[in-house]
Amino acid sequence: MLRSMFSAVSGLRNHQTSMDVIGHNIANVNTPGFKRSRVTFQEALSQNMQGASRPEAGRGGTNPMQVGLGMNVGSIDTFHTQGGLQGTGRITDLAIDGEGFFVLRGVGDSHQYTRAGSFGWDASGMLVNGAGQIVQGQRFDPVTETWGQEIGDIRLHGEDQQAPPRKTEKITFSGNLAADGDKYIRSITVFDNLGTARDITFTFTKDEGEELKWTIDTNVENGSVEIEFDENGKYTMNGDPLVISNIEGFGDSSITLDFSAVTQYAAKGESYMELDQDGYPHGDLVEVSIDTGGVVTGVYSNGSSRPLSRLALATFTNPEGLANLGHTLFGESNNSGPAQIGLAGQGSLGSISPSSLEMSNVDLAQEFTDMIITQRGFQANSRIITTSDELLQELVNLKR
Repeated sequence: MLRSMFSAVSGLRNHQTSMDVIGHNIANVNTPGFKRSRVTFQEALSQNMQGASRPEAGRGGTNPMQVGLGMNVGSIDTFHTQGGLQGTGRITDLAIDGEGFFVLRGVGDSHQYTRAGSFGWDASGMLVNGAGQIVQGQRFDPVTETWGQEIGDIRLHGEDQQAPPRKTEKITFSGNLAADGDKYIRSITVFDNLGTARDITFTFTKDEGEELKWTIDTNVENGSVEIEFDENGKYTMNGDPLVISNIEGFGDSSITLDFSAVTQYAAKGESYMELDQDGYPHGDLVEVSIDTGGVVTGVYSNGSSRPLSRLALATFTNPEGLANLGHTLFGESNNSGPAQIGLAGQGSLGSISPSSLEMSNVDLAQEFTDMIITQRGFQANSRIITTSDELLQELVNLKR
């Protein structure tokens, strides 16, 4: 049989492999997080017809005579270039703008990696992908206010469903007590350590015969203080900060009063005052948000918010060496190097874009061009087989 026929068969077979890869790329043109692949060819072994000879006296050397035996697939490379980001409006859809992979828990404690960030919360509060694999990250400890060092499942725990109350420790006053006025009343709601609300009424009374001094009475025990202003109408603080104490439900604790933003200017007898305090009642979880650093934050009905977890990202020395596991998932291989776990924005790791998905990096113009080249290569190799068959037919016809 002719060597050309077997060479052409190898060309047909490997161009078909190239077409398979192109078809796979085009099929996933709209798959979030998909990374396109490319086939490269290499020459197969050559058969020596005659070896090379060295130059001798009076005669030059000769080159080797070799006949090639076709071609093989040299490599199938995966391009981990950045895909375009598409906004979705869904808070748990995440995209990585830059390097890195999301870390997922696969079977047992094994980890798998993906760029497809279409996640959501399941019935148990786990952040999972469409296949139910759990996104990995670090847990925030609200007691010590530190992040855990080990990565684990991103999950909404029972204690995340509520925010504890905060006792009022400070009331801040801002406004103006009219220098030509004599009395002003304002109230504010404060909270004890159980989140129980209590109204405190402040009655500002200008001292008789004292143009720069006011007495403030409240409806709580040990709730009277005096404040003074200088000749320019600025509040003057003399001695320790002003406090009120023995408030029902507050135990032995007290509340500090801050009048540093209060003035005494003439205002046709019209005083005004804004009061702010730093306490709040307990709250229920109403929203979960994720920022560009991958921090999962709980927002509560009492207006407070606190971090709950943060997503981990992974990088590899050779990402093209990762094993493609299907479902836009990758796993470590002998040539990828071990996963280097980090956080969004640290080192070479990219940032996270919430409410977005990274689209496929397939370039249709490139794929259609490669398809034409592959098609022509396939046709040329099939013509070699046809021509080789005609040569064999002529050889058989010699017998006639």
